[in-house]
Amino acid sequence: MNDNRPPAAPRSMSPLVKIALELGPLVIFFIANGRAGIYAATGAFMVATFVALALMWIIARKIAVMPLISAAVVLVFGTLTIVLQDDHFIKMKPTLVNALFGVALLGGLMFRKPLLPYVLGDVFELTPEGWRVLTIRWGVFFLLMAALNEIVWRSVTTDTWVAFKTFGYLPLTLIFAMAQVPLMTRHGAPAGARAPEAGE
Repeated sequence: MNDNRPPAAPRSMSPLVKIALELGPLVIFFIANGRAGIYAATGAFMVATFVALALMWIIARKIAVMPLISAAVVLVFGTLTIVLQDDHFIKMKPTLVNALFGVALLGGLMFRKPLLPYVLGDVFELTPEGWRVLTIRWGVFFLLMAALNEIVWRSVTTDTWVAFKTFGYLPLTLIFAMAQVPLMTRHGAPAGARAPEAGE
């Protein structure tokens, strides 16, 4: 018997659930580091990250690009950390991820291929100018966070860096995101307006 039913459509995810899934692996990382050290914490962080991805898929039937890229980097750098017993790799992971996002966003603008609408276009409707300014702001923010991570992990103990990664990174990101609300309000596109296509 043929099943002609359409595939399950993506479902919306509560912002609180999304934050919990993003914060959960970091909290596990923090707890495991305090109890068993950075290498055990790295392994726990890797497992928790992929469990969070699986839950995102179960709840929303889709996974955003940024968590996927971050998880891939966690897999590579976490594996290097554990196999080589060198915690520099896991400490450099936030630097690489943030620098990658920043360069991708700002580079996309340089080549007239805005990328942020592909990430947020199903959530927000902005004018082309709104997308341009928001992309610049997020690109610069990611580069600054990459630089901040480098300064922190090279300047403090491993336990202090883990605390910063757990309780500093996400709050800073949320504060920055909330600060963009006035911009998105000013540049909200009329109902039904589409996000700019690459190359426009």
